[in-house]
Amino acid sequence: MRTAAHVEQHFTASDTVRDVVIGMSDGLTVPFALAAGLSGARVATSVVVLAGLAEIAAGSIAMGLGGFLAARTDQEHYRSELQREITESREIPVEEAAEVARVFERWGLTSQQIEPIVAAITSDEKRWVDFMMRFELGLEEPDPKRAVRSASTIGASYVAGGFIPLAPYFFLDDLRAGLMVSVVVTLVALFIFGCIKARFTGIAWWRGGFQTTLIGGLAAAAAFAIARLFR
Repeated sequence: MRTAAHVEQHFTASDTVRDVVIGMSDGLTVPFALAAGLSGARVATSVVVLAGLAEIAAGSIAMGLGGFLAARTDQEHYRSELQREITESREIPVEEAAEVARVFERWGLTSQQIEPIVAAITSDEKRWVDFMMRFELGLEEPDPKRAVRSASTIGASYVAGGFIPLAPYFFLDDLRAGLMVSVVVTLVALFIFGCIKARFTGIAWWRGGFQTTLIGGLAAAAAFAIARLFR
């Protein structure tokens, strides 16, 4: 009897999704709060647009640079730990081999089972070091292109998110009308974005949408209230 082949489907773009979430979340929230605050201060619509564009430009650069530096830090940390493991495997091989054995002991293997495994792993330096990096330190080798990709993804996501709350002010001269449309459009966008994000985080779609909308709404409401209070 023939059986269908078992195919496992795993989500493997977690880094990219994380970058999109970081950029889009801030892109929707910060310009939204800024526009709401300026609207509360009753400035001209053109001021909201110009300030919003300046914030989107500055925010996307800052967020992208932050993603770039974070990815570079991961790469530098990995290389530093890799060199340390290489040095230790050469200078203190007995202690390092014992660490390999302890990994398998935690998995419940007996000494008789562990001995040939340790011998096989430690017979090749690259395999030995790779094993220690992954199973002792819990480190995976970062993608060398990760820093540039992370910076561009976060920056582009920030820009895409930032134009959503700002767009109504481009087409409406009336400040109050622009604010009302911006609130509706942005809250809907926040809810949809939260639902999509929930799909990748494993929580209920409605909870993800509600949480994201609540955070963005509170930020904008606080900015609007402060602007009105001290105007």
